[in-house]
Amino acid sequence: MRVIIVGAGSLGIQLTKNMIEQGREVILIEKDEAIAKELAETLDCTVINAEGTRPDILEKADLSNADAIVACTSNDQNNILIGLIARDAKVGKIILKIDDKQFMDVANKLGFYYMINPSSISSRYISDVIRGINTIELSNLVRSNVRFMGVIITEDVINMKLSEISLPEDSAFIGLYRKNEFILAEKDPKLREKDEVIIVTNADLIKDVHEALGRKNEN
Repeated sequence: MRVIIVGAGSLGIQLTKNMIEQGREVILIEKDEAIAKELAETLDCTVINAEGTRPDILEKADLSNADAIVACTSNDQNNILIGLIARDAKVGKIILKIDDKQFMDVANKLGFYYMINPSSISSRYISDVIRGINTIELSNLVRSNVRFMGVIITEDVINMKLSEISLPEDSAFIGLYRKNEFILAEKDPKLREKDEVIIVTNADLIKDVHEALGRKNEN
């Protein structure tokens, strides 16, 4: 699997190391010359010192043959731009790091699904600690091929109840997020625009789950 990672911040570097450990072919793009030089000497991957929003640089990284791209620079607009270029090149998986909620909304309207908001995740965890809640990290619960996933619904399933949607075998709804409210699946809510359903499934069935929810070609 060929993965392009744009941005060598803490997330980009850690992800690059993880991908290398998993035997992935990684191309890391970083615009800071000093950082790029240091990483080129310490990481077992291709490091390109350049601006990752430039189409010619992404072409140099062989974007059209990439299986996935992760845009995790410190600039939300740049990450969205990288995503648009990657989508035009028909990259299979496009993952964007977005820090500002208003750009999360923009990216969602542009049709991007895989988005990471580190500050939101961290702030929720810190808030739980302050409140005296010992939160179990989801990573500790994911074993074997089990996967938890959140999917923003499409027009295909608006106004349907969860019970009316046929998920693949060995998959189930846990509940859904509606703005700041979480609704358990056992209440069988009727889906509304912008609802995000939470599902537990098998890693091999993720594509089938997306199709069941009307997402035929996921980015």
